Amino acid sequence: MLRVMKTILVVDDERNIVELLRLYLEKEGYAVVSASDGEQALVLYERNDPDLVVLDLMLPRMDGFEVCRELRRRGDTPILMLTARSEDVDAIVGLELGADDYVTKPFNPRALVARVKAILRRTDVTAKGGRPIHVGDLKVDPRRREAFVGDRSLDLRAREFDLLAALARDPGVVLTRDALLENVWGTDFPGETRTVDVHVAELRKKLGSDGPQLETIRGVGYRLVPPPRNAVAAE
Repeated sequence: MLRVMKTILVVDDERNIVELLRLYLEKEGYAVVSASDGEQALVLYERNDPDLVVLDLMLPRMDGFEVCRELRRRGDTPILMLTARSEDVDAIVGLELGADDYVTKPFNPRALVARVKAILRRTDVTAKGGRPIHVGDLKVDPRRREAFVGDRSLDLRAREFDLLAALARDPGVVLTRDALLENVWGTDFPGETRTVDVHVAELRKKLGSDGPQLETIRGVGYRLVPPPRNAVAAE
């Protein structure tokens, strides 16, 4: 049965932030469940089966990193992390643990809601049209949302897959950070281009040395560089 109202689990020990997010999310038609510590978050996760988790990193009893790790062990519910720290290392660790995206405090609540909408809109699409894309030994299948380098399956988070697909559609073409934000995160996402850089760094690690390379064009953006001996083909 199709669930009419999607449920968001907000995990933060700052009551004012929880109530602010509740106000904005409920205004957009979401049901909101809240937890003030990591252990309570896991209990409510099992009880409510939320469609998305907004997860603060700095929590009592169990920090956000540990909660994220446990949530990933239990399922693939999208996770949007909140962090009060400005260092990229927190975002990178969160993404490596399985978070889909992150927002740095202080944040604009409208921007966060836009991010939630974009994540849920993407995860609602169970099958995208389009033929598999080939860039040398890289195969990106938009319908199955799978990517391979040769026989090696790339274990990509949803946002990483969308980013790779956007770059693979135009190999060798430089895509600006703003263009990638609009293409991958959506036109209603008022984000910062730094989030593109963080995701590119993670995607670059997963492509490895045997696949096409993500080349940085300083001050502009990125392009996917095919191996020299191969051109792009489509099935």
